Amino acid sequence: MTDQFLYLAIWIFLWATLAGVCAFAFWRGGEAERSAASLIVLVAVASSASRLFLHPDNILIARLLAEGVAAMGFLILALRHGSLWIGAVMLIQAFQFSLQAFYFVTGRHHDLLYVIANNVNFLGILICLAAGVWLKVRTQDRGPAQAREAPAN
Repeated sequence: MTDQFLYLAIWIFLWATLAGVCAFAFWRGGEAERSAASLIVLVAVASSASRLFLHPDNILIARLLAEGVAAMGFLILALRHGSLWIGAVMLIQAFQFSLQAFYFVTGRHHDLLYVIANNVNFLGILICLAAGVWLKVRTQDRGPAQAREAPAN
């Protein structure tokens, strides 16, 4: 198996996961989940589009800017909704911004460490979003009266 095939397989897996998780968030999620999914899709599309429309020297600046906007967006969502999963996404996104900043400031080329950290971070964000939607669905299915009650032992 070649490195290029592996890269393409991971790329397809992450985009399919993005589409599935965000569709689940738009379908069954509340306001917080839909806002987070919109932000994730916006940043992912902007990052991919930057490769098509920007000069290679400006792509790193655009990615750093996109990661910073996403981190600020998740901070606003965390403050507005006070949800644990959004706080986790905010922290993961802050690490993602730090990763972009490190590679930008040091001028390092995107190596295997960057690719692994970037993809694991992105997958972590999608897992947190899916968990948030799952918790929202579970709370809605239980009903408002049962959600307030403590489980009996």
